[in-house]
Amino acid sequence: MTSGPIELRGIAWNHTRGFLPVVATAQRFEELNPGITIRWEKRSLQAFADASMADLAAAFDLIVMDHPHTALAATQGLVLPMEDWLPAEFLADQKANSVGRSYESYTFSGKQWTLATDAATPIATWRPDLLARHGLAVPETWDDVLDLARRGHVTVPAFPIDMLMQSYMFCDALGAEPFVRDDALAPDDVLATALGELRRLVELCDPECLGRNPIRTADWMAATDDPRAAYCPFGYGYSNYSRPGYARHLLKAGGLVTFAGRRLRSTLGGAGVAVSVHTKHPRACMDYAAFTASSDVQKGIYFQSGGQPGHRAAWTDSAVNAASADFFRDTLPTLDAAIVRGKFPGYMRFQDEGTPLAHACVRGELPPDEAARSLNRLYRDCRNV
Repeated sequence: MTSGPIELRGIAWNHTRGFLPVVATAQRFEELNPGITIRWEKRSLQAFADASMADLAAAFDLIVMDHPHTALAATQGLVLPMEDWLPAEFLADQKANSVGRSYESYTFSGKQWTLATDAATPIATWRPDLLARHGLAVPETWDDVLDLARRGHVTVPAFPIDMLMQSYMFCDALGAEPFVRDDALAPDDVLATALGELRRLVELCDPECLGRNPIRTADWMAATDDPRAAYCPFGYGYSNYSRPGYARHLLKAGGLVTFAGRRLRSTLGGAGVAVSVHTKHPRACMDYAAFTASSDVQKGIYFQSGGQPGHRAAWTDSAVNAASADFFRDTLPTLDAAIVRGKFPGYMRFQDEGTPLAHACVRGELPPDEAARSLNRLYRDCRNV
């Protein structure tokens, strides 16, 4: 495959789900391709969302990125288009086997900029043992969730960025799908109501949830016997906590509740492998990315090393589900229904500057109507750059 030694550097994110599977696939890829060495580094989950793509593309050959960076990365010419390096048949298989709109989320201006090697969206999780201990049932409706929270059995990751993501979900539930308009994320009154619903929930939960992201929430739920850890209505899913032996207690995962008769649709997350435009070894990078995204690797070594695959074959695989308390089978409909964030170059600025506004509202420091107007002003400014 190569005529001399090749050393590649990659940057991933700091969790079992984000780091170990790329290290494992790199090791196997090296064994199959002598002469290539891949060294992965990791950054925090917050840096994963906030890091400058230009800086990462300048420093690394391989970048694990999430889809909101796609439009900016493509517009600025920071990553290589997959079509220029990978067979059309391979990309067609990736598209046909996308988990929800994961593949599409990395498409911009008619090109594919990243392979979706990881898929996630906010899902519900609960502790079956705690629910049984307190004689509780898994909620079916939003009113059920609020009632359970009043009784002291609910937590939620109310970290700043998560509250912005969940506001999209409630806008959609109220009949205003976000990112389809140029003049507003959603009408002011709808966005205010969405933020108000989140505030209602958070006011019923432990204030500590305001500082917990999905990872910290899952870690806490899996480690404690606190009654408030019994149920979480939505948080970006991590299949690791549904695998026996990963944490003290197993978390069961499933779909979202209904709101005003409609099933909630959460905001798609996940990650994928992109190749820097500055790499000196694009062929080796692309071959590794395709290896990692392939069906057999995704449902094999990628999952087995802690990954949360992006290929549909893994989500429907019997062995994968048997090893994860049916995490993938039970949450796949939620992934398939998930909302895709805005695909325009100014989106990341909107997310960065909108996050503190949403969080201030949910904390009770900014009225929902004022927060909604501010978010929509920011949205117009970022959308029309």
